[in-house]
Amino acid sequence: VAGMDVAGPVSPILDLPPATPEDLAETGRRVTAAGARWSAHVADQRDIGAVRAVAEAVEREHGGVDVLFANAGIQAFAPLLEMTDRHWHDQIDVNLTGAANVLRVFAPLLVRRGSGRIVVTSSTQGQHGTTNGSAYSASKWGLIGLVKSAALELGPHGVTVNAVIPGLVDTALTRHRDRYVQALVEAGKPASGDLAQVEDAAIQALRSKTPLGVPWVEPEDVAPLVVFLASDAARMVSGTSFAATAGDSAHVTA
Repeated sequence: VAGMDVAGPVSPILDLPPATPEDLAETGRRVTAAGARWSAHVADQRDIGAVRAVAEAVEREHGGVDVLFANAGIQAFAPLLEMTDRHWHDQIDVNLTGAANVLRVFAPLLVRRGSGRIVVTSSTQGQHGTTNGSAYSASKWGLIGLVKSAALELGPHGVTVNAVIPGLVDTALTRHRDRYVQALVEAGKPASGDLAQVEDAAIQALRSKTPLGVPWVEPEDVAPLVVFLASDAARMVSGTSFAATAGDSAHVTA
């Protein structure tokens, strides 16, 4: 397993702690504990040159690539009428252009093998609008289009391409004040008070929105979809999306 992450600050628009080298190292510890060989690579996927350098190192160290999982992304909130250029460009550049960079660079390695799996993380917000979250929704909608187009082009080479659609997930990307405030604004509820009060009110609002009555899902609820799509059992699955949203998918029309 090779892991690539920026492992540092990405944008000043974010109100959550950035990923760290220690986070990447912890992933490595879990991989090696499971009995696999691990290599870590630090790069910003907005920089296609840096991504190419990682691909070269991965091919050299591991002999090639069988499965590509494009999972990196950021999220911030701002009304469309008030957002800065950074709010738009940083989310589009990381989430959409960055993921496209990863596919453009790594897909040829799978093609050379004559088979492979590509899994891209989109979002339930890539299937419906998001109040004060137009840049993020646009980037995640774009990823679905990227997946479907890539599936058409790479299918003749034996490579499948699919999207995973998580709902809100219990990670740092969800568990911070700006996300709680956005959830309350969308629910038409007041978003004031200390962090604990805002968090509790957001949890209640999010619980009422999902049919399964939870504010978010756990990483372990999403991981099995990625494992399936990366497996031989999914050899005839391509160009589609699989969701783990605690039922929020029922609000999507298609």
